[in-house]
Amino acid sequence: MIDVEKLLDGAVDLHVHPYPSPFPRRMDASEAAQRAADAGMRAIVVKSHHHDTAMDVAALREHGIDRSGIQVFGGIALNTQVGGFNPHAVNLCLAMGGRVVWLPTIASPAHIAHHADPNLRFPALAVPLIPEQPLDVWANGKPGELRREVHEILKMIAEADAVLASGHLPPASIIAVFEAARDAGVRRMIVNHPNFVIEASKDEVRTMVELGAVIEHSLCMYDEESSFCNWRIDTLVDWIRWVGPEHSSLGSDLGQANNPLPVDSFHKICSRLIEAGMTEREVRSIVADNPARLVGVDG
Repeated sequence: MIDVEKLLDGAVDLHVHPYPSPFPRRMDASEAAQRAADAGMRAIVVKSHHHDTAMDVAALREHGIDRSGIQVFGGIALNTQVGGFNPHAVNLCLAMGGRVVWLPTIASPAHIAHHADPNLRFPALAVPLIPEQPLDVWANGKPGELRREVHEILKMIAEADAVLASGHLPPASIIAVFEAARDAGVRRMIVNHPNFVIEASKDEVRTMVELGAVIEHSLCMYDEESSFCNWRIDTLVDWIRWVGPEHSSLGSDLGQANNPLPVDSFHKICSRLIEAGMTEREVRSIVADNPARLVGVDG
């Protein structure tokens, strides 16, 4: 019988949402790190839709976050609060140790369009903010040439050997950026929850994999205790089988108030994957090997 808790030894969560945030959160990065360390995990990446979390991690290093025993990384999502496709903001993030650059999430045209749908169930802001303006990657506002700033940012990501994440952009935009990223020398790319907001087809996801991307699925989408739960475990298994466990990853995408803790959801969903017929080796690859390799802690 498989010990599910052992599956998390050395696991990496590339998608944790801690406080501070304009959205209600149930823990800060220090608590997230300690809980992950207690579960035997190796690293986490903390994410904000609104600010550069590399600065949060740097500040917490002076207050003992490194004593958690795991590596904690930050990153930046290219939404309007950081100036969108702002090379200066990306440069600062990477210089301060940031490891992930997400393309627009809450400022993506796809996200803004979906946000009007009550079934999206995205959390409400705890503080009032100016509404997002849609941001896409195109120089002339329609598919074709990428913005000059996108190319600048891709060059920075390549030079830092950091991770480029899809954010919530439409599939055509993601594919165009990933093609340019590959040409620019970016080695680490990830697609976030392809069937949520992005709504990529399986063939589009296959194209992203062929460009070198890992496909990340969010635990919160499959945990019935989560406000984001949309699908049963068989949907997740189907996606993983479609692209292969070797190209797949699980991130919690948790930390919101009133949602499960990331580690608890990892235990639950990993157990269900085993019950659904996945092998221990396959589950280990998607929770430990692949995300560790992607963020560069596999050495």
